Parts: sequence; C-alpha cells; structure tokens
Amino acid sequence: MERLQKLLQKAGVASRRKAEEMIQAGRVMVDGVIITELGSKADPDSVITVDGEKLVFEDKVYYALYKPTGYVSTTSDNFQRATILDLVNVKERIFPIGRLDYDTSGILLLTNDGDFMNHLIHPRFKVEKEYHAKVQGLLRKETSQKLSHGIDLGDFISQPARIFGVEYDEKKENTFVKIVVTEGKYHQVRRMFEAVGHPVIKLKRYRFGNITTEGLSQGEFRSLKPHEIKQLWNLSRNGK
Repeated sequence: MERLQKLLQKAGVASRRKAEEMIQAGRVMVDGVIITELGSKADPDSVITVDGEKLVFEDKVYYALYKPTGYVSTTSDNFQRATILDLVNVKERIFPIGRLDYDTSGILLLTNDGDFMNHLIHPRFKVEKEYHAKVQGLLRKETSQKLSHGIDLGDFISQPARIFGVEYDEKKENTFVKIVVTEGKYHQVRRMFEAVGHPVIKLKRYRFGNITTEGLSQGEFRSLKPHEIKQLWNLSRNGK
C-alpha cells in the first residue's frame, strides 16, 4: 500500500503537489470509489483512474531538453502557449524536473520518475544549477560578493551563490556573468540580479547537476545515459 499521490506521481500523471490537488478536487478514483482525503493509500494493483483514465505504470525514462525561449515548462497551458511537449514527443507521460521561465532558455530535465524528481529539486540536496546571464549595467566586485553571500528578496533569503566569468560587453554598458545556485525558486536568478540593480537582459541555464546543453541545439532533446542518471542520483545525495 502506498500513498495515492505518490502512485499518481510514479505513474507520471503529475508532481506530488499537483496530484494532491487532483485528489482534493475529486478527480481520482480507486476501484470505483472517489478519493478526496489526502494521505489515503492504495494498492498499485488496484484500478486507479484520473478523470476516468486508468493509471498505467510505465518504465522509467529520463530526458535532457535544450529549451528555447518562447515555451512554457509545463505539459499544458491555459493561454495556449507552446509547451515543452511540443518539443519532446515521446509515448511516456513525462513531467519537467523544476521549471524554466518562458523567456529563459537552457537545460531542462524530464522524467516520469517522481522520486528522482523530488531528490533533484529539493533544496536540502543542494544540486547545482549554472546560469549564464547578460545583465544591465556593469556588475562590480562588491555586488558580486553580495550575491554570493545571499540576497534578501522579501519572501526569502537566497542561499549563497557562486559568481564567476564576469565580462563587460564592448560598449562597457552591460555584463556577461555566470552564476551557480543550489535552489530553484520562482524567477529566482532574475530576482537576485534585479535586487542589486542589474535586471537580466538574457538568461540561459547551462547546467543542471552534471548535465549541460553541450551537444544539443535549441529545441533538441536526448535520453540521459545510465551513468548520467547514476551521477544525478549521487549529486542529489551529496550535492555539488
């Protein structure tokens, strides 16, 4: 017997949080009975349906996508914008591990393995994400140090970050900078730079853990190799 929301996550229906919302909305049935109470358990061999569609437990899959700007990092969108599923056409029901903003490009991992996803996105595991940014103005050393120590963004204080590769453009008007963070809150990197007076002009996530955009063109995806999956599991336990 397992918690129902975990079974939905394992089946690739949704993240655990989204699965909880589905349960509370009365969209989930177990052996013909609607379940609305969170924490309810079910046998994986039971007939579990979501919106009348039976759950199928698939083989685990793991993909890396080089997301372009102009796509949302969800599997559906209320505003009819293009989603990552317009780029990753696979038979499994996959979901993104974390998200990238609509106007941010870069590496995005996708899977139908809920446990794998939770380990990679939970802040306590401190899996690194490296971003390459172009920001307004000239980023000075003192400001980089502020970012590296953590910034008060009002609703939370960012964890220490690593700033490197600082270069100014030819006109000495803007800055190219690389930043490594170990958390992934909504619009976090953009908010961090804006908080120190350097709004982001362009942003790309170059690396998630040990997986980079190298070898991929924008819009392309590939399966992760077994050793890459193993390394990601190790990173989720040990950080770095």
